[in-house]
Amino acid sequence: MEARHSCLSYTSATFDPMYRRILAVGLLWSLPISLSAQTHKGSLFTAIAFYNLENFFNPADNPDTDDEDFTTTGSHRYTEEVFRQKTGNMACVLSQLGTDLCPEGASVIGVCEVEDDYVLKSLVSHPLLSGRHYRFIRFDGPDKRGINVALIYRPDAFRMLQARNVPVDLRPAGGGFTRDILWVTGILRGDTVHLLVNHWPSRSGGEAESAPKRALAAAEAKQLIATISSKQPGARIILMGDLNDDPVSPSVAKVLGATSRQDKAGAALLYNPWVSFYENGYGTLCHNDHWNLFDQILLSPAWLSTESGHWQFYKAAVFDKDFLKTRSGRYRGYPHRSYNGNRWINGYSDHFPTIVYITR
Repeated sequence: MEARHSCLSYTSATFDPMYRRILAVGLLWSLPISLSAQTHKGSLFTAIAFYNLENFFNPADNPDTDDEDFTTTGSHRYTEEVFRQKTGNMACVLSQLGTDLCPEGASVIGVCEVEDDYVLKSLVSHPLLSGRHYRFIRFDGPDKRGINVALIYRPDAFRMLQARNVPVDLRPAGGGFTRDILWVTGILRGDTVHLLVNHWPSRSGGEAESAPKRALAAAEAKQLIATISSKQPGARIILMGDLNDDPVSPSVAKVLGATSRQDKAGAALLYNPWVSFYENGYGTLCHNDHWNLFDQILLSPAWLSTESGHWQFYKAAVFDKDFLKTRSGRYRGYPHRSYNGNRWINGYSDHFPTIVYITR
């Protein structure tokens, strides 16, 4: 099977949530983002990204997890050939993230739905990525299917100091332990940062019925952020992940306490740049023709400071290039996922990646 797209024929792009709305009503005004880019001419930029890799499994069966569907003899016929194509498709996307402002690519990329070190080694050693010498951090977690979160980073941009997995206990809501939070502390181009990679419980069983589980995951993340901030006031913290909730959902807006207003962020734990995206029709996945924006990157107030010599938030982007979209049929415009049912369709993921740019 040949890949449908030539990876090298595409370049990454940045999206402003205002842009889609302006196009929709046919206005011809210049976008504010272009003025912002002019203002920052000559500045340095770094890209931080997140991507749900959708069932990125090792074809070999792990007897300790329920991964049988994604094995050579499983229901999805997940052969070595399919795995190689899946790896190439994921490398194609990761190689382009952030390159519009950062030609060297994203400095750090949080990912979820990866099974083990084998798949990550195969990914970062792919020819499209090998020149960046990416490394990764991953721990085995309690997920029954064996999918985990991980952090991929360029060692020339990020120096890892410590990493640990933080358990998320859902037993008060009738569950067990869900995927851990990956907490990585390191030096990102001169600034000490704390990166929290999340994959909150799904909406299986219904959004309302499953909401208490995501609230518990949000509360665990909130406590972790509060602990970091109490020991290091003004800490530069980034929480990223597939939260299985939108920017306006209670778990994010109320439990986590993330705000979309920069002028209010100083009194909050986190600033959320994705609310305006969501309210203007942007999303990272689509279900029944409704766009959700589950894949978010949130920042502590320190990233909004204009203090000289430190990295600060510049803008956010949904990476939804055309080659990542289904081209025709009922799901035209949706993310072009890897499988249609049990049939491999040589796609990418059922989610779009997200990017945050910081500048100095």
